[in-house]
Amino acid sequence: MKLIEISDMLGGRVTSGHDITIGGACGINDARKGQITYLADKKLTGKLTSTQASAVLVRHENPDIDIPQVVVSNPSRAFSQLLRVFYGKPYKASGVMDGAHISEGATLGKDVSIYPGAYIGSGVTIGDKTAVYPGVYIGENTVIGQECVIYPNAVIREDITIGSRVIIQPGAVIGSDGFGYEMDAGRHVKIPQIGTVIVEDDVEIGANTTIDRATTGATVIGAGTKIDNLVQIAHNVKIGRNSIIIAQVGIAGSSTIGDYVVLAGQAGISDHVEIETGVKVGAQSGVMDNLKAGMYLGTPSLPHLNFKRSFLIFTKLPELNVRIARLEKILADINKDAKLKQQ
Repeated sequence: MKLIEISDMLGGRVTSGHDITIGGACGINDARKGQITYLADKKLTGKLTSTQASAVLVRHENPDIDIPQVVVSNPSRAFSQLLRVFYGKPYKASGVMDGAHISEGATLGKDVSIYPGAYIGSGVTIGDKTAVYPGVYIGENTVIGQECVIYPNAVIREDITIGSRVIIQPGAVIGSDGFGYEMDAGRHVKIPQIGTVIVEDDVEIGANTTIDRATTGATVIGAGTKIDNLVQIAHNVKIGRNSIIIAQVGIAGSSTIGDYVVLAGQAGISDHVEIETGVKVGAQSGVMDNLKAGMYLGTPSLPHLNFKRSFLIFTKLPELNVRIARLEKILADINKDAKLKQQ
């Protein structure tokens, strides 16, 4: 594509090199001649002096950049669009391939792709243009929407509902039993987990993530929410729309997460906690109580500014400990002198 064609497609403005040919898109460090890169952070401007890219997407024209620039409102989003243009593969239906097991009573939509080694249980419904890769297990009476992609070795157990345009990465498990036990006569007795999981439209579920079925009722993942790899979501959790759940987060049972919430890596959420819409929880934070809108860090989690103040004090504790020891010695010497004078 000509650079001017890329600019027109993105609704941008070209500074120079309108007719140069661009054949791909790549990050600053790895871009080669004939590719376009992007600048999302001004701090990385210096890297453009050594990049081999033929053009760059920028938010504002920069006279210090000596390669052609395409000025767009959001370089990251524009770059993502170009990745789809250059490297996206249009969906081609493969049908039901030899080696796939389709149980009696399963209903398959139009233009599906069911790969060898996939198991589709009885009563399952799969929507149009959905792809089910090798090794996938889909339990009986589960409903899966249109244009979903279910990658190898994912497990979707019985009586689960998956919306449309959902991406399930390899090894994810949806609908495993919730972790529920009662102590009886010195033994842990399993509580039957008879609920379900509802995954709404446009959700992505990362590799080896587990979403437990509810004890009763439903565990719910709201539309547009994106879940990273190695996340644990327990029984009866409710997650709102367009939230981001990053790697190794653990959410305990019956917690409620609002819309547009961000839970950073390794954050832990206690059971029966309510997190309001728009909350951001920092990496490795431990949430023990309900959170109102804002940003939180630490364990137990504190509002962002309170945590920074507390952490600043924490870093000074060794110095403060030395000063306290000196003050204690001074006070001890004063008391000793006072006793000697009294004698």
